[in-house]
Amino acid sequence: MALRTADGKLDDVRSRVAGARRRDRHGRGLRGPLTPPEAPVSRTRAERFQDLVRDEVRRLGQRWSRELAGVEFAVEEVPPVQAWADGADPVVLSHTRTAEPGRPPRVVVYRRPVEARSGGDERDLARLVRDLVVEEVAELLGLSPESVDPTYED
Repeated sequence: MALRTADGKLDDVRSRVAGARRRDRHGRGLRGPLTPPEAPVSRTRAERFQDLVRDEVRRLGQRWSRELAGVEFAVEEVPPVQAWADGADPVVLSHTRTAEPGRPPRVVVYRRPVEARSGGDERDLARLVRDLVVEEVAELLGLSPESVDPTYED
């Protein structure tokens, strides 16, 4: 991409942007990150979503640790594309894969559809993640969601 400067010359934008760190034009020093990497504001949406799922798994693991000992929990961006089933919801929010020989059972929560369904509200997102993890664990254990987590209906 080229940009015409004030004196009429063409200037390559990529060469300026991709350069090394340098002093800003006002001489105030090197540009750098505004917050330290360990600050909560520095975490990406994907990292915060993984934290929500991890917290729910930890919370359920306190009560169901023996039953969930061999279960893998994962977060993926989007579900695989499948042909639409007749009358089914075309967007899958989570999925449970039962145990197979040589493979443990696995619960997957899909980040992008869940974030879209929550509407951007952090409390709704946390509640939706909680409900999805509880429902998938209940399906895996063959129990009702209310018996897996008494706060499910709240």
